[in-house]
Amino acid sequence: MMKRKSLLPLVAISLGAPLPCLSATAIHMDQDSLCTHYLEGVQVTATRASAKTPMTFTNISKAKLQKVSLGLDLPYLLIQSPSVVSTSDAGIGIGYTYLRVRGVDATGINVMTNGVPLNDSESQGVFWANMPGFSSSVEDAQLQRGVGTSSNGAAAFGASLNLRTDNFLLEPRATVTLLGGSFGTLRRELHASTGRIGGHWAVEARLGKTTTDSYVDRSGTEGTSYFLQGGYFADETIVKLLAFGGKQRTGIAWNGITSKEETKYGRTYNSAGHMNPGSTKAEARYRYNTDNYEQNHYQAQLTQRLASALYLNLTAHHTQGYGFTDEYRTGRKLVKFGLPNFTDTSGKKVKKISLLRRKYLDNVFSGGIATLDYKGERLEYTIGLSGNHYHGYHYGERTPITPVPYQVEPNDRYYDGDAHKTDLSGFAKATYELTRGLNLFADLQYRYIDYRIQGSYDGYNEVLQSLQQIDLKKTFSFLNPKAGIFWQIAPQHALYGSVAVAHREPSRKAYTDVTAKDYPRPERLTDYELGYTFRSEGFSVGLNLYYMDYHDQLVANGKLTDVGELLKENVKRSYRTGVELSASWLIIPSLRWDAALALSRSRIKDYTYYAAMIDNATDFNYLAPLYSQTLRETPIAFSPALTMTNTLSYTYRGFEAAFTHQFVGKQYLDNLGLEAHSLPSYQVSSLRLGYTLPVSFLRHWSLHLQVNNLLNAKYASNGYVNDYAKAQTGPDYSEVKLYPQAGIHFLMGTTISL
Repeated sequence: MMKRKSLLPLVAISLGAPLPCLSATAIHMDQDSLCTHYLEGVQVTATRASAKTPMTFTNISKAKLQKVSLGLDLPYLLIQSPSVVSTSDAGIGIGYTYLRVRGVDATGINVMTNGVPLNDSESQGVFWANMPGFSSSVEDAQLQRGVGTSSNGAAAFGASLNLRTDNFLLEPRATVTLLGGSFGTLRRELHASTGRIGGHWAVEARLGKTTTDSYVDRSGTEGTSYFLQGGYFADETIVKLLAFGGKQRTGIAWNGITSKEETKYGRTYNSAGHMNPGSTKAEARYRYNTDNYEQNHYQAQLTQRLASALYLNLTAHHTQGYGFTDEYRTGRKLVKFGLPNFTDTSGKKVKKISLLRRKYLDNVFSGGIATLDYKGERLEYTIGLSGNHYHGYHYGERTPITPVPYQVEPNDRYYDGDAHKTDLSGFAKATYELTRGLNLFADLQYRYIDYRIQGSYDGYNEVLQSLQQIDLKKTFSFLNPKAGIFWQIAPQHALYGSVAVAHREPSRKAYTDVTAKDYPRPERLTDYELGYTFRSEGFSVGLNLYYMDYHDQLVANGKLTDVGELLKENVKRSYRTGVELSASWLIIPSLRWDAALALSRSRIKDYTYYAAMIDNATDFNYLAPLYSQTLRETPIAFSPALTMTNTLSYTYRGFEAAFTHQFVGKQYLDNLGLEAHSLPSYQVSSLRLGYTLPVSFLRHWSLHLQVNNLLNAKYASNGYVNDYAKAQTGPDYSEVKLYPQAGIHFLMGTTISL
């Protein structure tokens, strides 16, 4: 009977119910520990969906993340969720990796750690290469598809990913993880925890290093990471101090390859740093072009239980980043680097040279977040305020390789710009049980942005014949309402429906790549979600329909700006719609099947595309004016109509085996819907084996093996159209670049805990 009582608080925690913090003598288990673990969970509930929230989301536990991680970056740990596609520049899921949800890229996915925004304030994306090994320090994750609930920082314009870092362990522990595999991949990690000291204090640390040569030539990465936290715990109070971050040096592989380059140099060819373009494979010479970045995150959190169901959470945060890209560039126009043309000794006028280019970013992001969270029997509400400020310093240096008849100082800057962005927001959301099983949900967020850029930018203005200068002062005010209903029809059956509005301000490139006359408008999204869930002891299924209605979505249309970049303009109406299915079936106690399926349709209703006009694709003589074509219901780029993931897992005592198969349908690389500009569908499988050794002298000892691309599929996971021209006679000209992925490769390792 005592054992049954001890389980009740754990059930309360798992269901998110308020937990009365009784003394430790009230039940057999240490109640203080349970209370503080619950309080740790409260720290992220403000921006998360709960069981009764009428939004579409997936929760991923630490146990599941640990099983599938095995050295891969976080985007690859989420592929078992519907509508998720992960990609990798280097071909193995480590380094520069990216996440798309419902076809929405990183700039539309709001990512938070403990409620703190992780997205870069200017580019609006998340660069997982800057956080090597971070998945080891994630306690759990919630992926909300669609607009989701109100969040802090960048707009959730298609999805949000809410990450919670590790809870403190209750007992002392030391863990060593060693991992190695194909392409010289090696991961080393040490973790130590004091457990609870005197019932009130705890300290934990994790240090790691990852090195790999990767699949694509000169795309290897070397990354070090750390995670440190200390905490004070009382019955109704938690204070946590966290510091985590990493330093990486990654070979640049973001150019992709054309089919001609693949035929000439092979699938692993990397044009970055190719010092003599056009050479034969035997004659080719290369320089290792790299991306170098260090990022450190600091957070201080206070969670205070004010009353039996009322909680206050305060967070202060500071993120510091510094780094640069180091590139060898051939055939670069002198004027684009602030250098004058010259005449060489033979009397020839020189306009292009080879040079080394370094582009720097030195940035700071700081702020504070406050939330008040109430959880009553029929009413739950959260009130949140946040204020964040970003300062980004951008500058570039160049060193000529081709001799020039004038002095160029090594640290001379050819562009130098400053950016400041202030983001203030507040929200209030509530869930009210109108009658038994029927809950109403409302959420209202106000967001204010002040964005300023001043100085010069790495772009040459053809009209002014000088480097791009910018003096931008923009403010935005957004009101984002959300409402929905959740109906627990029966203990196993539930329905939900919601409508949510989100706005998004343009990113940095939307301003720096154009002149003032082409500045875009902010975007708006109205998201409609309708879903059904069924849960039983051995089977669960979730089915949802969505319609995401975009106004003024920013898309490239083929035009070039005065700075020579692809122009992005607002299109009046576009949409994404689809159906998503997730299911889990415990076939027998040791055999489990998990599946995720998404069918979608993503279209721009009216779209005008522009392309250079040429006489033919051989001579390539430009004609005037530009070719233009108006398309209706044209597909949105990078939005596969079908994605599907299946995992069959088997466990027996300490042994586990899991086979995962993913299918990603055809994707168009631009908005023209042309077969020649598409990324073919692909299927990829993996096999994971694990065994926990039954040893009494250790707390835990496990062995792991993961074989990726088990069937050795030859595929590319990403790509783009680099150039397209409409031919007056004969076939059109286009240059399609893809990112080939590695064939069959493996990772194996061991984890030992004392």
